[in-house]
Amino acid sequence: MTNTNTNTHTHTTAVFTGLGIVAPNGLGTEEFWSATLEGRSGIKDIRGFDTAGYPARRAGEIQDFDPAEHLSKRLLPQTDRSTRFALTAADMALADGGVDPSALVDYDMGVVTANACGGFEFTHREFAKLWSQGPQFVSVYESFAWFYAVNTGQISIRHKLRGPGKALVAEQAGGLDALGHARRSLRRGDAKLVVTGGADSALDPWGWASRWSSGRVTAGEYRPFDRAASGHVPGEGAAMLVLEDAGAARLRGAPKVYGELAGQASTFDPPPGSPRPPALRSAVESALARAGVAPSDVDVVFADSAGLPGPDRQEAEVLRSVFGERGVPVTAPKALTGRLLSAGGPLDVAAALLSLRDGVIPPTAGTSDMPQEYGIDLVTGSPREARISTALVLARGRSGFNSAAVVRTYHH
Repeated sequence: MTNTNTNTHTHTTAVFTGLGIVAPNGLGTEEFWSATLEGRSGIKDIRGFDTAGYPARRAGEIQDFDPAEHLSKRLLPQTDRSTRFALTAADMALADGGVDPSALVDYDMGVVTANACGGFEFTHREFAKLWSQGPQFVSVYESFAWFYAVNTGQISIRHKLRGPGKALVAEQAGGLDALGHARRSLRRGDAKLVVTGGADSALDPWGWASRWSSGRVTAGEYRPFDRAASGHVPGEGAAMLVLEDAGAARLRGAPKVYGELAGQASTFDPPPGSPRPPALRSAVESALARAGVAPSDVDVVFADSAGLPGPDRQEAEVLRSVFGERGVPVTAPKALTGRLLSAGGPLDVAAALLSLRDGVIPPTAGTSDMPQEYGIDLVTGSPREARISTALVLARGRSGFNSAAVVRTYHH
């Protein structure tokens, strides 16, 4: 879509200058990346509540995270678990990017995040107080701790980022949508730097029941694109990235540039029963077109990988139709973390940027018997060394959300 705003900075290049990761298999970027390349899984038996009455009992639960080590005592009573992850990941991303917000113009810095569940654990704890003890025992912070936009607000307040602020809700696709919105803020000239990404946690009894009721969660193993695929394993965490105007990053002396967000696109599937096909292919083609790259330029695809035969087959068909039979390496590192909802897409983008940096494609764990008719070059077993300059990241949310993002090496 053409932007007709006369203030649009159409030649702005959006680059990633900082990464912050709180993942089930690693706290911090390098710990996560080492675990991903070595095949160390963060999927374990849930410890946060008694799972005896549930058919599924394993998740990508973050079990060794002490929020008091990362946040002030003032913040702890007013934040849900997902917000604690978001704040910690944002701190990491800003530190990694060498960003001192106090040295920059506050209205030049924005925050765009995605969240799918709101403050699940916080809200359900306060509900229990309401029902068992009465309204006077409910925390005053419940008025905002439950809200989908609270992560954007808390990050903005903590670092005095007073530029554009947005919050998006699109289940697993929301995180990539957030990155796309951040890129548009830079290209419009509304900001010079945006903290962007996603955070989610819904691993309490109510959250677990809601995930299981979707019919997409497995009681076994998460096996993307495998013949025995029976669903995914849920996870929790956050991935925040500093996305910055390349010129502004150069002026402030950013210590590194991981890569460029070259293009992003979102689509929505037609309603059930429609003769029109699902819209994932349209998202892929639009993202590639906005990035100005051809399918032959893409070196790796980080797949959505639902872990169910129908959605996996559909995704494989899209990849074959765009790239050809086994036309591009495909990977799904989320098999080691579970699906992190709004954090899933940004975590895959971080992994893609690290793949660009290190010239290696992480493998897909748990998949050993892919149907031949899928016709994709799925990387399994061990990491694959490769020359990588362009990566495509895909995410699909429940009820029809699709998002695609293109990241590539940045050339000054």
